[in-house]
Amino acid sequence: MMNGIYTLANDVVYDQLVALINSIEVNVGADFPVRVIAYDRNLEKVRAFVETRKNVELIDDWNLFAPWRTLSEQVWKTHPSAMQTWEDKGIDGVYRLSCNHRYFAFDEQAPFDRFIYFDADVLVLNSLDFIFQQLEKSDFVIYDFQYKDPSHIFNVNSPKLFDVFPEEKVRSEIFCSGCFAARKGLFPQEKRDWLVSRLQEGESEVLYMRAPNQSVLNYMRMRSEIPIYNFALELPKTETTGCSVTSPHFEMRDNVLYDKGTRLTYLHYIGLSSKLFARICEGENIDFPYRDIFLHYRYLHEPQNRPQFKGKAKPYDAPPSLTDKVMKKLGLAQ
Repeated sequence: MMNGIYTLANDVVYDQLVALINSIEVNVGADFPVRVIAYDRNLEKVRAFVETRKNVELIDDWNLFAPWRTLSEQVWKTHPSAMQTWEDKGIDGVYRLSCNHRYFAFDEQAPFDRFIYFDADVLVLNSLDFIFQQLEKSDFVIYDFQYKDPSHIFNVNSPKLFDVFPEEKVRSEIFCSGCFAARKGLFPQEKRDWLVSRLQEGESEVLYMRAPNQSVLNYMRMRSEIPIYNFALELPKTETTGCSVTSPHFEMRDNVLYDKGTRLTYLHYIGLSSKLFARICEGENIDFPYRDIFLHYRYLHEPQNRPQFKGKAKPYDAPPSLTDKVMKKLGLAQ
């Protein structure tokens, strides 16, 4: 049985990818196997970086992604309005279809028997042994608090939602697709065909169009009745930690974060644009939560290249200045 970590990346998230891989090296192990799933073909910097790491490989064979792209297209064509809505907005086909390349982790051809998937905008800050140990007993393992907000997973306005899924499951079993652990082979072709047939029978309206990959993955897992284990619900409250950059109270010690004295497993910079990280790395003095720990891992092996900021940092969510507004109105702002 081979364990490993997947992430999804291209050159747009290069700086975040480097920080993620470095955080895995420090806090999980320099030899722990990692596979970078290609988001698209914009991979020049990613490819060069991966070649410098003995434990990291790039998966960029489009033939491997094809069955999962097909599944995503089949799923959303069953939806009463998604394809037309996206077309009206100038989107060609399924919105963010390439996000669904992460489903390859479930493929029988995938290299890892048991895996943890992390989005590239994550820092791993602790050992993952406890998650892999749980995968010996559970097919699906998570550690997050998405269950508190079903509105980003399913269409909570659909009158069918609680007919398709019991309300208590919706409010306790949903998860963020930015971090999850599972076993490969959970969704063979016959299971995928069955899931599409259920959606064709009218269940597709429960899907959430604004987060298509996340919604479909939750639907697939829950509709298949695959048991799920959430450490956020199973651990004693004194041992659980948060994981989101939106939590302002984490303390940094020795380049890891603590939540009321307990070390975080991972930090997810959810909601922060990849452009923000690129601007920071280009030397723009913008402040955002837990900036220093990101910069530590991003420049772990090249501290001489770490940006040296002067003066007061500009808040990342600061309102645009009058000059910015004028430039944008004149079409001169980038």
